[in-house]
Amino acid sequence: MSSFDDREKAQEAKFAHDEDLKFRATARRNKMLGAWAAKLMGHPDPDAYAAEVVAADFEEGGDEDVVRKVVGDLQGKGISMDASGVRSKMQEFFNMAVEDLAGKSDV
Repeated sequence: MSSFDDREKAQEAKFAHDEDLKFRATARRNKMLGAWAAKLMGHPDPDAYAAEVVAADFEEGGDEDVVRKVVGDLQGKGISMDASGVRSKMQEFFNMAVEDLAGKSDV
C-alpha cells in the first residue's frame, strides 16, 4: 500500500471519528437543552421532555427544528425566550458536550 493510500485511509478514519463525535455531542447538547428548558417550564418529567427535544432534531436537517420546538414550548408557558437565546444555550451546551466526550477514553 502506498503512503497516499495510508493518508487517505487515515483521513477517512478521522472524518468518521469527527462525524461520530459531532453526532453524539449534538444529541447530548439536545438532551441538556431539553433538561434546561424543562426546568424553566417546571415540566413534571424533565427526562421525557429532554427526549422530545432530542427526537425533534430528526424532523429536518440543521438545528432549526429544535430551536422552534423549544422556543414554542417556552413561549407557550409564558416564558419570554427568543430563538437567539435558545441558540446561545445550544452553543453553550454543545461546547460542554464536546468537552465531556473528548474526556472519555472511548471517543
